[in-house]
Parts: sequence; structure tokens; C-alpha cells
Amino acid sequence: MNASEALYRLRRLGSPVVSNGEAATVWGLSESATTHALLRLAEAGLVQRVRHGLWAVDRDVDPLQVAPALTRPYPCYGSTWTALARHGLIDQIPAATFVVSLDRAQSIPTSFGTIVIQHIHPALYGGFANSEGVALATPEKALFDTVYLLAARGAARISLPEITLGTTFDRADAEAWVERAPSKSLRTLTRRYLARVLDAAEREGTVPTHRFPTRGVSDIIR
Repeated sequence: MNASEALYRLRRLGSPVVSNGEAATVWGLSESATTHALLRLAEAGLVQRVRHGLWAVDRDVDPLQVAPALTRPYPCYGSTWTALARHGLIDQIPAATFVVSLDRAQSIPTSFGTIVIQHIHPALYGGFANSEGVALATPEKALFDTVYLLAARGAARISLPEITLGTTFDRADAEAWVERAPSKSLRTLTRRYLARVLDAAEREGTVPTHRFPTRGVSDIIR
């Protein structure tokens, strides 16, 4: 089996990221032989190692296409700072790729940069669209997720970057998610903070820096 055939078989799996185990199955090789074959493909520039046991099989892979391989068997979608930036609600470029998932919260270094997995309650999972293999929160859900997850973290203080809302932003859609929050206290806090952000945006077109209670959040926007 030459390199072209090996790569063709990997791509037939239909995923931009494959595991050692998946490659071994499709190639019919041992684990050791599979690892050596993948390393040779990587040296030839045909695949890229994501992290231990995971490989990107396409040239142009979005970090948000990598994230589902890290949260399996749980689903995930791009949200908070990443989605806000991609929708143009903030000008800053996130220092990592942020996703929301039913998986546990963790930060995972990869060859595509750090991917931050933020855990959310199942009742609040949703509000995203899939396009070209990328699951991304809507602008409304991205803003809700950001405020909700900050409110859920506790008592320290953090600055929310300046936010600019587009003309199609649906305030009612963002506010509707508040009612799904399982905790009464978090519903109250999230409703208050979200209203403050949206009121400022509607009044001035942008959101000045606010400080919201939270805990243990590093400098994630640069």
C-alpha cells in the first residue's frame, strides 16, 4: 500500500481527524505498524499529528473540526469567545479555540492550538448551526453562553470585551435561553448580566466594558 492509497483510505472515513485505532482498522495493520505509517505520512506532509493518537487527514482543517475528536463520545460546538469573534461581535482574536460540550471542562494543547472545552448543562446544549463540517453557536447563543458560563464561575471579577451587535441580532432569542438554566440563582444572575449587556448595546450600538462576578478566568482574549 503506497502513500496515496493509505491517505485515500483514511479520507474515505469521512472525518478530518482520525485516531490510530481507526487507521489501523481501515489499513488492516497492527498498532505499531500503523503508528510508523502515520509518522511517515506526517513526514511527507500528507497528514498532521493533532496530539497523541489523533491525526488530521486534510490540508486545511479548522480547529473546530478537531474539537469533536477530543470530546468523543460527547458532542461539542464552537461558542463563547471563538463564536463571538467569528460572528464579528468582538474584534479581539481569542488566544485559544473555545467549544461548549457535555464533556468535562478541560484545556487541551494540540498542533492546531489550545482547545478549551467548557462544560454546559444538557438543558443548555444547542443553539448552533453546522456549516462545512463546523458546528458554531449562533451570535445569540454565543453571547448567552459567554455570560452564563462567566456567571456560573463564582465571585472574582472579569472584564467583558467590547461587543458590537449586528442589525440581525435577536435579543429575544438570547434571552429565551435564560429560562432553560437549571439553577434559579444562575437564571437570576444571567438574566441580569445579559440585560445589562444588551441594554448598553441597544443604547449605544456597542457594549462598554462591564465587570461580572466569576472565578479563575485567565487572560483568554488577546
